[in-house]
Amino acid sequence: MATQLLLQFPSFDPSEFDSDAENRANAGLTLLQRWTEESGSGQWLLFSVNDIPKAKNWLEKSAALGHGPAASHFLRTA
Repeated sequence: MATQLLLQFPSFDPSEFDSDAENRANAGLTLLQRWTEESGSGQWLLFSVNDIPKAKNWLEKSAALGHGPAASHFLRTA
């Protein structure tokens, strides 16, 4: 079964997101879809996950640096 990661960001900085591309790739994350909330400020991002421990480590580092998501959910295809 495929594992995916759904992230919610109340505010979103595209340049910060782009600058973190290499770190996400090293964590085994591939962006599948990005949605903008109706208000226009928040974003939801769906990633394919190749390595769950690396993805969790990336989430922890992002949170420690102050730019982690407000919510994260690991999901498996049903």
